[in-house]
Amino acid sequence: MSNGTHYEVLARKYRPQTFSELTGQEHVSRTLQNAIDSGRVAHAFLFTGARGVGKTSTARILARALNCEQGVSHEPCNTCPLCIEITKGNSTDVFEIDGASNTGVDDIRELRDNIRYLPSHSRYKIFIIDEVHMLTNNAFNALLKTLEEPPAHVKFIFATTEPHKLPVTILSRCQRFDFKRVPLAKIIARLKEIAGMEGIAISDTALALIARKGDGSMRDSLTAFDQVLAFCGNSATDEDVVTLIGAVDRRLLAEISAAIFNADTQGVLEGVRKVDLVGYNMRQFCQELVEHFRHLLVIRSVGKPEDILDLAEAELTELRRQAAPFSAMEIQRRLTLLVKADSEMAHATFQRLILEMALLKAATLEPVIPIQELLEKIKALETGAVHTPSLPWEARRAAPAVEQRRHEPAHAHHGAEQRQAQEPRTAGAPAQQVAGHAGWERFVAFVLTKRPDIGSVLEHGSPLKQEPGCMEIGFPEGSFFLTSARDSASLAEIQALAREFSGQETVVRVKEIAPETGEAPLSLLGKKKSEHDRRMKELRQEVAAHPLINEALRIFGGTITDIRET
Repeated sequence: MSNGTHYEVLARKYRPQTFSELTGQEHVSRTLQNAIDSGRVAHAFLFTGARGVGKTSTARILARALNCEQGVSHEPCNTCPLCIEITKGNSTDVFEIDGASNTGVDDIRELRDNIRYLPSHSRYKIFIIDEVHMLTNNAFNALLKTLEEPPAHVKFIFATTEPHKLPVTILSRCQRFDFKRVPLAKIIARLKEIAGMEGIAISDTALALIARKGDGSMRDSLTAFDQVLAFCGNSATDEDVVTLIGAVDRRLLAEISAAIFNADTQGVLEGVRKVDLVGYNMRQFCQELVEHFRHLLVIRSVGKPEDILDLAEAELTELRRQAAPFSAMEIQRRLTLLVKADSEMAHATFQRLILEMALLKAATLEPVIPIQELLEKIKALETGAVHTPSLPWEARRAAPAVEQRRHEPAHAHHGAEQRQAQEPRTAGAPAQQVAGHAGWERFVAFVLTKRPDIGSVLEHGSPLKQEPGCMEIGFPEGSFFLTSARDSASLAEIQALAREFSGQETVVRVKEIAPETGEAPLSLLGKKKSEHDRRMKELRQEVAAHPLINEALRIFGGTITDIRET
C-alpha cells in the first residue's frame, strides 16, 4: 500500500479483470463465455441490476475478450496492448459514454456518425453506455434504426439500474442480463481474500458488518472497507467497525431480543438507553430489530433457513441458538408489534417513546394457546360429553312436573320407577336429542348452513316443544314467517332437515302464537334483541353514574344521544 500522493482505492485496485473473477454473477459470465466460444455474440447487450454489482466491469471484460490480440476468447489475456488500452480507458475503438451527461439527440447523432467508420486497429467498435435510461426519448429514437441494423463491426453494451424506464423498442433489440445482488457470504469471502493480500488483521464478524453495509453491492462493500482501513490501519477490531460505519451491533440486538422473550422490562429499557447513547437512529435500529426477528422466524419456520437467509455461517449458527427455545408463533407476535412500531415511527416526533412502548408490549405479551389446540380440546369435550345444560325454556317447562312429583304419593313414584325400568332405552339416541341446547339453537344453526332461506324463517320462530320424533315451532299470529313455515314445501324441507339433524324421523308442527299472551319462549332473534336491550340499559346506567362523563356534560352543556359498545 503506497503512502505517496496517489492512492488507488480498493474498488478500483481489485476490480475484476476476467469473467472468472466476477463475484456472484456466474450466470452472466457463463452465458457470455458460451456465446463467445460458439460465435453467437449479439450486437447489443443490456446489463441491468443494482449499483456496484459488476455491470460496467463485465462490459469492459467483454470488450477486451472481443478485441484481444490473441483472438476472440472467453477470457481476455489482459497483457496485449489492446487489452491494456481498454483497461486504462485509452482505446480509440472502445467508447464509454455516460448516459446521464450525454442525454441529447445531438450526442446520439454524433455517435451514429462515428459508427459508420471501421475500427482503427481493433476487431470491433464497442460502445458502452452507462445509465442508458437517462437518455431522452428523442435520443432513443435517433438510436433505434442503428440498433436494429448495426454494421457488423459495431457492438453496443448498455448498463442501467432502472430498465423499466427504457422504451420497449430498445429492450426488444437487446440481449438482457439481470445482475443479482451479491450474496453476503461471497462478499465476505472476497473481503477476506483482499484483507489477506493487503495484510490486514480483521475478524469475520467485522467483515460481515462491512459486507452487510454494502447491501449486496461489492463496490459499496469495498468502499466501506477502505474507510475502515483509513481509520484503523492494518488492524481493525469489531468495535472500531461498528463505530465507524454506523452499523448496529448484533450483540445489542441479541441482548434486547433476549430481554423481550424473558419478559425483562428493565433489560428492554436499558437496551434502548444504550441505543440512544451510541447514537443510532431509533427507526434504523427498529428496522434492524425487525430484520433480526425475521431471521429468527424463518429459522423456526423452515427446515433449511440457509436457503432463504443471506447470512454468514457463524451468524446463522448464533441465530439458531437464539431461536431454539421459542416457537414460531411467539416470534411472529413480537415481530408484528415491531413492524407496526416502524410504521408509526416514520412520521413521529418521539421515536424513542414509540420504540420503548413497542418493546415493553412485546416483553409483556401473555402466552396464547394455538387455535388448533383449542379446537381439538372443544372436539374432545363434544365427543366425550354425555350431558349438556338444558335450555332455560325447557327448564321452565320441566319445573311444574317436578313440583307435581313432590306431592305425589310414594307408591306413585314407585310405579313410575318400575315403568321407567321396564321401558327400553334407545341404543342409538343422537347427541342432538340428548343435549337440550342442541334441540333448537343448534338445529337452527344447522339449517342455516344447509338452507339459509329456511333458517332465516326459523330464527323468528319460538321452540314450543321438542321431544324425540316431535318438534313444535310457534310463529306470531298472521306473520309472514308463519305463512312461510306452513307452506307444504317448506314444511317438508324442515322435516327432512330435522331428520338429517337428529338421525330419526321427526314430525314438525307449526303453530301460531297470540302475541299478547307472552307465554311462548322468545325466538332466537327476540332473544338477541332482549339481551341487546338489557346490555344497553346497563350501559346507560353506567354512563349516567360516571362522574367524569357527568362533569363533561356539565361543562359543555351536552346530552347523551347514543351509546356504542366497542
